[in-house]
Amino acid sequence: MEKTTCPACTMEDIISHPDHWECATCGHEWPKAAVAEAPREVRDAHGTVLVDGDAVILIKDLKLRGGSGVLKQGAKMKSIRLVEGDHEIDGKIDGVALALKACFVKKA
Repeated sequence: MEKTTCPACTMEDIISHPDHWECATCGHEWPKAAVAEAPREVRDAHGTVLVDGDAVILIKDLKLRGGSGVLKQGAKMKSIRLVEGDHEIDGKIDGVALALKACFVKKA
């Protein structure tokens, strides 16, 4: 079963019925066909929709995994690429390829 979230409350506690989905948290129901047709929408920390090619700025310092480096607040990532997965943004900061979550950036 594919992982889906409720369009009303974005929770992942979903009940599958033969022809529709139901959110166990808020009770919202929607047809199964609507999930397959809806394009993925990635939003930054302020709720602005991001698209491929946008530039984003870090809103807080982030420690790099596997090292002692830190990405400083205000660092800019140009020409981002949106990807599937828990880290929605791929791009480069100072020549280093990174994958970031959209909740740590704002649109430049």
